[in-house]
Amino acid sequence: MTQANTPSTEAAATAVATFADCGLHPDLQKAVAETGYTVPTPIQAQAIPVVMNGRDVMGAAQTGTGKTAAFTLPILHRLMPLANNSMSPARHPVRALILAPTRELADQVADNARKYSLHSPLRTAVVFGGVDIGPQKLALRNGCEVLIATPGRLLDHVEQRNVNLGQVGILVLDEADRMLDMGFLPDLERIIRLLPQQRQTLLFSATFSNEIRKLARSYLHDPVEIAVAGRNATADTVTQIAYPLAPEAKRAAVVHLVKSRGLKQVIVFSNTKIGTGRLARELERDGVRAESIHGDKTQGDRMKALEAFKAGELEVLVATDVAARGLDVAGVPCVINYDLPYSAEDYVHRIGRTGRAGASGEAIALFSPNEEKLLVEIEKLIKRPVPRGSLDLPVEASSRSRHDSRGEGRGSRPERSERPERGASRSAGSGRGSSAPRQPVDEFFSKPYEPSAAPSGDSQASAPAANPSRAPARRALGVLLGGGPRKSDE
Repeated sequence: MTQANTPSTEAAATAVATFADCGLHPDLQKAVAETGYTVPTPIQAQAIPVVMNGRDVMGAAQTGTGKTAAFTLPILHRLMPLANNSMSPARHPVRALILAPTRELADQVADNARKYSLHSPLRTAVVFGGVDIGPQKLALRNGCEVLIATPGRLLDHVEQRNVNLGQVGILVLDEADRMLDMGFLPDLERIIRLLPQQRQTLLFSATFSNEIRKLARSYLHDPVEIAVAGRNATADTVTQIAYPLAPEAKRAAVVHLVKSRGLKQVIVFSNTKIGTGRLARELERDGVRAESIHGDKTQGDRMKALEAFKAGELEVLVATDVAARGLDVAGVPCVINYDLPYSAEDYVHRIGRTGRAGASGEAIALFSPNEEKLLVEIEKLIKRPVPRGSLDLPVEASSRSRHDSRGEGRGSRPERSERPERGASRSAGSGRGSSAPRQPVDEFFSKPYEPSAAPSGDSQASAPAANPSRAPARRALGVLLGGGPRKSDE
C-alpha cells in the first residue's frame, strides 16, 4: 500500500485528461455532458479508471473535489451490463451498496447517482433515519441496483426483511472517518458480514487516521491508494482569518460581517444544538434571514432549511458538524466558525464547505480567549498559521449583544454537544431509541423536586390540586427524568 501523502503510482499512471477519455458507457457519457462537466477533477481522473478495472481503492481528497462522482460514475459503468428494463423487482437486486454517515450526505450521493444514471435502466434508492420508513420499504421492494444508506436505517430494513444484500458486488464507505467518529463501527461490521466475501470495496474520506487504515486492512484487498492532497490539508482556494472577540460580541460580529460585506450565503458553525437554534433566532431578530439545522430537527425541517438556503431565501444557515457533514452547496462564498470545533479535523471539514470545485472562498473564525488553545491545535494540524485580524464592530451592535446576553441569563444551562460519543453503537440515526445511551439531563432536572415553602397555615399549597399551574411543569419534568426514545442524529 502506498503512503497517504502521495498519489498511488498505479492510479497516476492510469489517470485520464477528460471524461471522454474515461471509456464510460455512452449513456453515462451523455449524462455527464448534460451536467456541463468535461474535465475530471484530480481525484476523479485517478480513481475512475482504477475502479472501472475492479480494484479496491482507498481514496483521500479535500472536500469539494468531486469524490462522489469519482466512485458513482465507475460503479454505474460496471453495472451497465446487468441493467435491464424488466418490471420485475427480482431483476433489480442490490448490486452496489454505498454507506454514508449522515442523512444529508446520503441524499446528496443519491442525487448524483440518479443524475448520472438518468439515461440507463439502473434503479437507485436511498434510505436514512428520521423519516417515515414506509416509502423506503416500497422503494426497496420494487428493486434497485444501487442502494445508498446510513448504517442504522439499513439495519432496520435488514431486520424487517425489506432488503437482501446477498448479491452486493461493490461496497463503498463514504466519509469513513466520520462514520468511525459517530460510533458506527459495530454497525459497519454487522453490515459487512451480510455481504459476499468476493466483492470490490472502496473507501473514501477527506482524511485517513490510523483507525481508518486499520479498517482498510480488515476489509480491503490489495487496495490502490489515491491521495490528491496531503492529509488534513486545506484548500488553497480558501482564505482563512481569525478574529479575537469577547464571547458576547460574536453574534454582533456575524451580523456585521453579513451586512457590511453583502454576503448572501454563509454557513455558520456552532458546537451545540441549543446554541445553533438560539443563534439562528437571534440573527432573525437582528434582521438577518437565518435558519438552523441540527440533529434534533426532523429530516423534513432540515431539508426544507437546506433547500431555502440553496434557493437564496436565507442569508445564513447555522449548523452543527453532524448536520452539515457532506453538505454540497455550490457557490458558498464564506464559512464562519462561531465556535471553534473541539476536534481540529472538524475545522478542515467545516471550511471545506467553501472554495469548492476550484472556486474561491473565505473561512472566518471568531475565537474568544478561552478558545485560543483550540486555534493553536488547528494550526498544528493544518501545518500553517491562521492569520489574526481585528474587527471593528458598530458601538450599538456591541452594546446590544452585551445587553441581550445579560437579559436572557445565558450560560445558566449547560448545552449539549452535537457530536456523538465515540464508540456509541447505533447512536446515530437507526430510528430506535431503546438501544441508545440516554442523554444527560441538566443538573437542575436531576435534583429531586422540592416545592416552594408554603405560607403559614397552608400546608397544601404545593399539592397539584391546590396549584394546578404546576401540573404541566411536573409532567414535563417526569418526561425528562423518565427518558424515552432519543431522536435520530443521522
